[in-house]
Amino acid sequence: MGFGMLNYSCRILRTGLYQHGDQSCTHKCTVCAKVFRHKSKLSRHLRAHTGEMPYQCGECGKRCTQLVNLKAHMRSHTGEKPHVCNNCLKGFSTAVEMNIHMRIHTGEKPYMCDKCGKQFRQQKCLKIHMKTHTGEKPYSCEDCGKQCSQLTALREHMRTHTGERPYRCAKCDKRFRQASTLRAHKRTHSDKILAVAV
Repeated sequence: MGFGMLNYSCRILRTGLYQHGDQSCTHKCTVCAKVFRHKSKLSRHLRAHTGEMPYQCGECGKRCTQLVNLKAHMRSHTGEKPHVCNNCLKGFSTAVEMNIHMRIHTGEKPYMCDKCGKQFRQQKCLKIHMKTHTGEKPYSCEDCGKQCSQLTALREHMRTHTGERPYRCAKCDKRFRQASTLRAHKRTHSDKILAVAV
């Protein structure tokens, strides 16, 4: 008998199981065709398609597809940040978060918009940006009906109704609705210092 591939069917996982002559096995997802060496890894992967989230946080009720994700989430409650950036010593609860942060130092922006060429450090930022091209505005204000492309933009807009100003200047106690407005305001303090020094 040769070392050709023999196709078996796995009824439980509804996936193709391929066994080679050297006894190594690969398990293939029928939804996205991704291949795994171990059946247990395929089982975990399938939760991404089925939406099954068997692991639940005892603190806040958040559900996760994998135990490793739940353990990483639990650090948001304990404050544990075992992954530390070598450049600025900022701590992170997961290695993934730290790797994304490292792009600030390296300047790497691996996600590029195929419409306008703008580049992003994170895939989620590219997805948000794409809504500027599609015109999609899935978030709407219950008070006035204004529609926003981003949830953060809706939250900022809601402050026009609530009057909430969560961003405070440490120098003069002036408060702002948006972090960007506070940053611009802080520059006025440094400009005043420069004017006095001249």
